[in-house]
Amino acid sequence: MKRKTYLKYKLCVSGAAETGHCAENALESAKELGRQIIKQGGVLVTGATSGLPYWAAIGAKEENGIVIGLSPAASEKSHIKKYRLPVDFHDLIIYTGFNYAGRNLLLTRSSDAVIIVCGRIGTLNEFTIAFEDNKPIGVLVGTGGTADMVKGIVDKSYRGPGKIVYDSDPKKLVEKLIKLVDKEKEIKVQP
Repeated sequence: MKRKTYLKYKLCVSGAAETGHCAENALESAKELGRQIIKQGGVLVTGATSGLPYWAAIGAKEENGIVIGLSPAASEKSHIKKYRLPVDFHDLIIYTGFNYAGRNLLLTRSSDAVIIVCGRIGTLNEFTIAFEDNKPIGVLVGTGGTADMVKGIVDKSYRGPGKIVYDSDPKKLVEKLIKLVDKEKEIKVQP
């Protein structure tokens, strides 16, 4: 007998806050990623930041979805003034007070899966946390930056392939990732 759950998928979008190095299609791809997460029964989780996660939040809100952000700041005031991060397009922002490294750990661990789109060193940090935690990971290839380096990094790291799916289409990537999450959540209940 399979356990019935009404919980939504918590899918984290991790990507570059500064997008100058990303592929031309990266912003629109991130926005479509946000839409697809909502259309396929998910809640978007972000680092409450600018750039690609912000664009994913815009797409999610266009679909009337729920967006949760985990901020590196300890307060809304610090989030806006010190970190210069946005508060719009989110339903809830949790102010962790743990700066970026601590926020990244909470962000990945509070999500069912992590999706990498473009990215820089912070995205790589979130990827490695998710990888070490054996979490399902989706990589939106063709968006530049970290996303286009992940396969090579994994291949050269001698740790196995991990639970990673790759695709250049946001809809297909979310579909593949949800299958991985469902497999992870399979819990058999004794009759």
